[in-house]
Amino acid sequence: MFQWFINRRRSKLTAAPFPDAWEDILERNMGHYRLLHDAERAHLRSLIQVFIAEKHWEGAGGLVLNDEIRVTIAAHACLLLLRLSHNYYRNVETVIVYPSTVVAPRRKPGFFEVSLEPLEENYPIVGEAFQQGPVIIVWDAALQGGRQSESGHNVVYHEFAHKLDMLDGAADGTPPLKDRAKYRDWIKTFSHEYLRLRRDTEKGRQTFLDAYGATNEAEFFAVATEHFFEQPLIMEKNAPELYRRLREYYGQDPASRFRQNNCAV
Repeated sequence: MFQWFINRRRSKLTAAPFPDAWEDILERNMGHYRLLHDAERAHLRSLIQVFIAEKHWEGAGGLVLNDEIRVTIAAHACLLLLRLSHNYYRNVETVIVYPSTVVAPRRKPGFFEVSLEPLEENYPIVGEAFQQGPVIIVWDAALQGGRQSESGHNVVYHEFAHKLDMLDGAADGTPPLKDRAKYRDWIKTFSHEYLRLRRDTEKGRQTFLDAYGATNEAEFFAVATEHFFEQPLIMEKNAPELYRRLREYYGQDPASRFRQNNCAV
């Protein structure tokens, strides 16, 4: 019964016209938006409407939130959901946005919260994801990542990939998959590519993936997601099986979008 009310509310949200000002924000701040066909754009807009309405948004560090901030962050978070079976990141209730890179004050985690970083230390961040807790995003990094959409760096993709990974209760670089065969293929491919990145990083070799992905398996998945959407042609060339697994998981083929739009990476 409760889900019926949620679905009814969501239907009302998506039935409302998408504001022209929000469309302008997407055109200005989301480079990937222009690569989508009309049906994908329409679906993304409906996801954004629900996401913005259902999440609690907090400005931190003196930042006053506005539609540009919410729409830009929501759009990149929702692009990951475009072809996924999902419930609008059910493990995200709050999105906290800082104006620029900060040393975030250490907040005592909730009983069920697990951060991917050590809580006892202060360190500069551009984003952070807590299991059963909030997502922290730095606005200037999110804006830069959205506008420079082929850089391979997008903090929103990164942190919300972590939240997808955490849906099964563990931040281990393996999100919930459909069956045992998918898990087997995923682990084989991701283990191989993760260990390759670690070896190359340790030896100082240049890699097509950001070296931060060698930190652990969870960071590898988040970094791979960034590159999958931002530099798909490079990933497809250098790690075709990794690209294939991510294409199967997300149900999207960014490399085809890039080729159709004559993008270089």
